[in-house]
Amino acid sequence: MRSNGNMESKANITAHQDKFWFVDRELETRRASHRLRTLVPIVPISPREVEISGKRMISFASNDYLGLSKHPLLKERAIEYTIRYGTGATASRLVCGNYDCMESLEKRLAELSYKEKALILPSGFQTNVSLLPALADKDSLIISDELNHASIVLGCRLARCSLEIFPHNDYDALQKIISKRRDQFSRIIVVTESVFSMDGDRADIDRLVEISKNFSAIVVVDEAHAVGVLGTNGMGLSVGSGVDIIMGTFSKALGASGAYVACSEKLASYLINCCAGFIYSTAMPPPVIGAIDAALDLVLTSEEVRRELLKKADYVRASLKALGFNTGFSSTHIVPVIVGHEKEALDLSQHLRNKDIFTLAFRPPTVPPGTSRIRISLSASHSWEDIEKLVEALSSWTRL
Repeated sequence: MRSNGNMESKANITAHQDKFWFVDRELETRRASHRLRTLVPIVPISPREVEISGKRMISFASNDYLGLSKHPLLKERAIEYTIRYGTGATASRLVCGNYDCMESLEKRLAELSYKEKALILPSGFQTNVSLLPALADKDSLIISDELNHASIVLGCRLARCSLEIFPHNDYDALQKIISKRRDQFSRIIVVTESVFSMDGDRADIDRLVEISKNFSAIVVVDEAHAVGVLGTNGMGLSVGSGVDIIMGTFSKALGASGAYVACSEKLASYLINCCAGFIYSTAMPPPVIGAIDAALDLVLTSEEVRRELLKKADYVRASLKALGFNTGFSSTHIVPVIVGHEKEALDLSQHLRNKDIFTLAFRPPTVPPGTSRIRISLSASHSWEDIEKLVEALSSWTRL
């Protein structure tokens, strides 16, 4: 009877309690730890400029690495495809059929990736969270780099199989894990980014492929931040390397939206039948397909643009290191400025905004505790004057 009374008392308390009490608690926790995220209303002016509260600023926050998001050719091709195909794909490609423009784009992507087949999906996040569960079963082992993107982390969890995390870019540790556990599982899947989104450093793709081949492991590489900027024809670091599955996106250097998987014909057929993100999602809108097609035209003729972008990144890193800033192991167009505490990152972001430069503070859980930072995303659209203004603004920051 006493137990029932306690249950009734708890039920009564619950009935009178705000059912969203946990929301207030979480928001307050994040506010107190300087980790509360908010949306910043902006008006895009150009690939390099935004307007915030009526004030024009140079943006170093965008992933528009080649400045293609507002390129006239992408706009023209998007309009052309809109007129021809309409604004929407109307359903999954398995339901309403495979538009010829999508099939043509996939053939082009496969050729550029040195693979037999490519499949287009609605977003990079959706691709990762559905690709990994499709590849794994309960008897599988996924081995993931500790700094992989949140979409990969979630994809690993949704796979509902065994999971091992190897220290960032530590391939000796990766080899030890595979060697120790290879006989316990039906298949082993190794997944990494090629360019890490928060640090701007690179995976050693050749070493990764070598280790995986020795143990018949499946290699998946997320090329989201490399496509358009690095590798053969700007199509990423995995092209021609022996990586089994390449995932790339169109939403960054290619200035559009969506993602793709490049792999063998057999694997593509398997994913068409087993990858929920492909099967159950409405296909990409035709105007976006047109914009992607135009972006690829430009990427293939932009080798000099890519060289100039990386030259600017080298200059930014050297300048910031000379000022005493920590840019980690960045070797690409993504340059982190790691300051440590959340409040310091917020203070630095606001300092730059006061200097008409827009960057965001990245804090845990997006980055590991103690490594809060701003991330400088360089674009081919940034002028050398923009770069000098950024360096000068950073040089005038006084730590808390």
